[in-house]
Amino acid sequence: MTTADAVREYRVAPLVTMADEDNLANVVFDRAAAGPADIVFSRKSADGWLDVRYDEFARLVLDLAKGLMASGIGPGERVLILGGTSFEWSAADFAVLSVGAVTVPVYPTSSAEQIDHIVADSRPSASFVTTDEQRELIAGVAGEALGDRAWLLGASFPEIIERGTASTDTVVDQRRARVRADDIATIVYTSGTTGVPKGCLLTHRNIFAAAANVVKLLDTVFHGPADDPASTLLFLPLAHVYGRVVQFGCVLAGVRTGLVATPAELPGELPVFRPSFLIGVPYVLEKIRKGARQAFGSARYEAAEAAAIAVGHARRTGVKSTATIDLEIHRQLRGMLGGRIDYVIAGGASLDPSTADFFTGIDVQILGAYGLTEASSTVSMSAPQANRANSVGRPVPGTTVSIAGDGEILVRGPQVFPGYWPDGGRTGESWLATGDLGHLDEDGFLFITGRRKEIIVTSGGKNVAPAPLEDRVRLHPLVSNCMVVGEGRPYVAALITVDPVALQRWADRHGVDLTDGVPTQNERLVAEIAAGVDAANQLVSRAESIRRFAVLPTDFTIEQGHLTASLRLRRAAIEADLATTVAALYPG
Repeated sequence: MTTADAVREYRVAPLVTMADEDNLANVVFDRAAAGPADIVFSRKSADGWLDVRYDEFARLVLDLAKGLMASGIGPGERVLILGGTSFEWSAADFAVLSVGAVTVPVYPTSSAEQIDHIVADSRPSASFVTTDEQRELIAGVAGEALGDRAWLLGASFPEIIERGTASTDTVVDQRRARVRADDIATIVYTSGTTGVPKGCLLTHRNIFAAAANVVKLLDTVFHGPADDPASTLLFLPLAHVYGRVVQFGCVLAGVRTGLVATPAELPGELPVFRPSFLIGVPYVLEKIRKGARQAFGSARYEAAEAAAIAVGHARRTGVKSTATIDLEIHRQLRGMLGGRIDYVIAGGASLDPSTADFFTGIDVQILGAYGLTEASSTVSMSAPQANRANSVGRPVPGTTVSIAGDGEILVRGPQVFPGYWPDGGRTGESWLATGDLGHLDEDGFLFITGRRKEIIVTSGGKNVAPAPLEDRVRLHPLVSNCMVVGEGRPYVAALITVDPVALQRWADRHGVDLTDGVPTQNERLVAEIAAGVDAANQLVSRAESIRRFAVLPTDFTIEQGHLTASLRLRRAAIEADLATTVAALYPG
């Protein structure tokens, strides 16, 4: 066999393409015409899950679109949506796309500073939010541009629909017919290496290429047998392009999709909704595994889990195992997942191999995937019959992946964005440099080996730019340096060094003895530095915030190999040298 570096480029022909005159919104109305009684969504109510038919959803989208047009929303204008994953979010999104406007999603956990930046940069003409406080915050930045178009998701729908009652359905149909594949569908803000969120432009064709080709590739997953149609619980945030692409793929494929506001709600809904597959991030799989361990909490379960891991490892790698599955616990574990799940697509971050083995051992096939916002979240994908251990699959249909001389992953395909807001600037034939390192094996399977860029991706799939946090922590008088950690881990933490001069002044003021060096465990010192961490956390959402930190006994220096000549952090060296300290920040 050839070496891993023998294949430098791998291309897969597209399975589905979008016509130039087509758009994403058409899918809802085409599906409603072909199968009006088919189920598109399920929404949570006091009485349980209520199914929504395609004709019902299309009617709501059309009525909202009429209201948007009557409110003066024109083609290309930006409409901001701030809220958790919900039926109302999806309805507002498709209504915006139906009138040729551009959806600007915002995480509900975003900080005030992040929201201010996105509003000021994207200049929306309308907004959908969840609370009155959010509405006031956005209106305060947008000013008169919003006018009377600052709406609440769901609660304002009757008002919007009422505005459009004087219009005919034909008005929206004609507007939608003018929306083209290469028109901008959404601006998704993603953190760059400087930490300033940049607006990533994605077209209707970009999102369609990502979603439709994956649906076609994973036909078994998205459709299932005729007597047991596919269903899923969508818990990914729709503010993230990953969640949006999944949403569109499910609408396209006719998957009954239950919408869950947060991942925390997922374990309780799995046995009720009983999905046939899930699409998520490694963090959620790890939480499910830990939850099972806590629920059983017995020596028998520990043995059963070890056996499942051994069996799963054997299945994934082809290595023989003599382990025997505990059938009773196996049945109970499957029941916790709803009893029907056969596949989980896991992307957004690396997955611990033992967790992949665990799920494989209980008959849930893990399909690794890889992508980034600039490629509509979709670069490579595993498939039921093409699933190689520890890889993130082959390039999705229509995609070419190349490995540069320094190991960087380069991508080209119809899902790759045209550039950043407002000017774009990329050409369709140019390579997208991902900033990630990897290699292709002889069969075209992609393996991720590292990251060139400094963006941290937590195990929950959250992208975190460390520089703004580090810069703000360093503003504290006692702090000399700070390095944020958290790659592949459940939350962000920090390693903090102390300025010796400032420390001496502080010690003199508080009567603290420094004979033994930096008192890293001194409660008063830790509390002082915690104030600097709290100040930094005000810049970001909860998911990006520093949850724990360690005060180090010595500073980072060039001599130690922890700083470059220009005093930049050598992150890999620091984390390697302080591996024990970092591990202590993640107990359990």
